[in-house]
Formats: sequence, C-alpha cells, structure tokens
Amino acid sequence: MSEGQRGCIFLNHQYPAMKKIILLTPLLIFIASAASSLTSAQSKNDLQDVRTIAVSGDAEVKVVPDEVLISIGVETENKNLDAARSENDRRTGEVLASLKAMNIDPKYIQTDYLSAEPRYEYESGTNRKKEIFYAMRKTIDVTLKDLSKLESLVSKVLSLGANSIYQVQFRTTELRKHKDQARMLAVRAAREKAQAMAKELGQNIGKPREVREVSEYYSPWYSNRYGRGRDMRTQNVMQDDGGSGATEGSVAIGQISIRAQVSITFELQ
Repeated sequence: MSEGQRGCIFLNHQYPAMKKIILLTPLLIFIASAASSLTSAQSKNDLQDVRTIAVSGDAEVKVVPDEVLISIGVETENKNLDAARSENDRRTGEVLASLKAMNIDPKYIQTDYLSAEPRYEYESGTNRKKEIFYAMRKTIDVTLKDLSKLESLVSKVLSLGANSIYQVQFRTTELRKHKDQARMLAVRAAREKAQAMAKELGQNIGKPREVREVSEYYSPWYSNRYGRGRDMRTQNVMQDDGGSGATEGSVAIGQISIRAQVSITFELQ
C-alpha cells in the first residue's frame, strides 16, 4: 500500500468520530438548557413559598450646629454703569475688610455671584422701554465657625453698605457621622416594627430578604431675606445629641435635623 493510500485510510477512520461529536453537541446543549430552566423555575417556586413582611423605618438625629453660612448681598444703582460699579466695589471692599478684621479665615469668604444689568421702565402709553439706570450686584458667602460672632457680623456688614442678608444657614461639620447614625436608627426602627407586627400574627421574623434606603434628609434651619424658613420634623425614632442650642444675643441657634428612611423585607417564621 502506497503512502497516499495509507493517508486515505487514516482520514476515513477519523470522519465517523467527528460526526458523532457534532451530533452529540446539540444534545448536550439541550440537556444543559433544560437543567438550567428547571433550576430557575425551582428557585422561583422557592421564593414564592417564602412568606415575608415588608416594613419601613424612619429616624431623626437632632444636632446643635457648629458653623453657619451667611450670604451677604451688595447692590448699587446708577445711571452710569462705571459709577454703579465703582460704588459697588467700594462697599464690597469695606465689607471684606470688616470680615478680615473679625479674623475670619479668607478661605471661608467667597464672592458667589456677580451681575450688572440695565433697569428699564415702559414709557407711558407706549410699548417702548426707557433705560433708567444700571444695577450692579455682588453676593459674598461667608462660613462662620464662631457662632457667637453672627449677630455682630450681620450688623457690621449692613452698616457698611450691604443691602441684604440672603440666607443664614446653620450646619454641622460632622454631617456624615450623623447621617450614618440616623440610618442605623432607621434600620433598628424597621426591625422593631417588623417584630411587633409579626408577634401580633403569632409569627417571628427571620433573615432580611431585601434592604434599601428610601431617602435621607439633611434639614438645616435657615432663613432668607424674606423671613421664611423650613424645618422638617420626624416620626418613628428621634435622638438628641445632648446639645442645648445656645442663644447668641438675639439669635437662637437651636438644632438642625438629619433624617433617614429605610425599607426592609423580612422572612416570616
């Protein structure tokens, strides 16, 4: 037998084996797919058989603030734009100098807003606008760490030509810590609620199936130049950090609220 013939015999022996492998592959895929579908269906049935109870928990932590953000507005008006800008620069400079004299760190002082715009009025009996003057406005944000200086700061800047105090916002520098604390209390409240409800049904709660944070709120008390304010209150759990919220002069510092809400689904046993 020649070399070429032996090669042909070798190829003829290999072909049936390859054909069996090709034929077996779809069968294996089908079996694996069927097993996977059976497992998935079984898992869904298992989940449907588990009895659960879903509850929510709310908590609030009340904290005495340790800093305050003040927005100071300086606005000037003049028929001449350069005159309006010059006057605004003078007043703003005096306000900044007074803040420096109060030993406020420059990194806590920032010009937040700057605008220059013409002001108009309509001519009587026509739709034509008549230019009256230019308005120049700057807003300076100040973060005050010593809250005892708040009242004197406001009085000083208003006497130097500031027109408005846009907001006085009390804050805490330990916001993350208090948020974590509020979240932990909300989880505890949810668990206690689930236990109480399950007990009334003659059941016990098991492991949690689902846990999610619904929302969290940081509710600093603040007022703006229109005298409005907001203060979000709580339900379920409230914890006081023990501070008293001192009164500085005629300014009551009070407390600020940090809230958290969670939703948890427990197994019933």
